[in-house]
Amino acid sequence: MTNDIIELEENFTISELSAKFGLTSRALRFYETKQLISPRRIGAKRLYSKRDKVRLALVIQGKNVGFSLDEIKEMLDLYDVRDGQKTQLAVSSIKFRAQIEKLKTQKQQIEKAIGDLTMLCDEVDKIIGGEKQEKDFAEIIYAPKTS
Repeated sequence: MTNDIIELEENFTISELSAKFGLTSRALRFYETKQLISPRRIGAKRLYSKRDKVRLALVIQGKNVGFSLDEIKEMLDLYDVRDGQKTQLAVSSIKFRAQIEKLKTQKQQIEKAIGDLTMLCDEVDKIIGGEKQEKDFAEIIYAPKTS
């Protein structure tokens, strides 16, 4: 009887999910050990449900925007609270907004680094081109930046 129910549900093999998401089988097994997905087993074969497929998509999206696997798991596991996803959505919204602020800070740091490197490249190009420099290279590199 149990096998009949499994056959009626939408199931995916490890190969199918690997191909769908461009992941290795090893990555799927790793996510399983982290309890992010939980396929059923029939002998040595893993069968992933539609729920596993959705959770996997959320894991990948979470990773793409900088969440740790622990943070992703915390948000995913709140689905099981059974309150119509209110807790999951409320916690996720807070975490999303915090991540946005973190990414904005990183963006500012990256933009500053790009500006610093651009200035250094310009100075290096001047040295390579034989321009006379008023400062030596160490002074150029370690000069206080104003921004």
